[in-house]
Amino acid sequence: MKKIFVIALASLGLFSCQQEKTAFVNNEKLIEEYQERKDIEDKYKIKVDALTKKKDSIGKMLQAEVVTLKAKGENLSPEKQQKLYAPYMQKSQFLQQQIQQEEQLMAQQSQAEIDSLLKKIDETIATYGDTNGYTYIFGKNKVGSVLYGAEKNDITKAILESLNTTYSAEK
Repeated sequence: MKKIFVIALASLGLFSCQQEKTAFVNNEKLIEEYQERKDIEDKYKIKVDALTKKKDSIGKMLQAEVVTLKAKGENLSPEKQQKLYAPYMQKSQFLQQQIQQEEQLMAQQSQAEIDSLLKKIDETIATYGDTNGYTYIFGKNKVGSVLYGAEKNDITKAILESLNTTYSAEK
């Protein structure tokens, strides 16, 4: 009976000594250094710059039109000035709405690409964890989900390499 108890106790000791494999990923570093994220940012920076230039040129054109209309309507009655300015006001409002729609569309497209990117990151981390036998992979950030992690448990570099290699192959 004592032997069974000793064997059971030893078995319990062995099982309790087995620790679950855990690691962490530095979320900020991962996002910052992921090439696809950089490419998306560059793409939208170009689009934003182009839209800003378009807004500026439309603004200058509308400003020039206002100056011309004011000169024409200087000696007109208020009713005639209103008729003179009406097409300008409609045009101005239409152009502003058009710009606003372009900005909203760009924001939606950007958000869709970022959501897709985040999904890829999550899937890559899950695959890496499953393949390498991790029970948990935590995210480290400034907010403090992991306040400290030993360097040996930081798998950020491996995840980043996997993401960038896959992205380069897809290009």
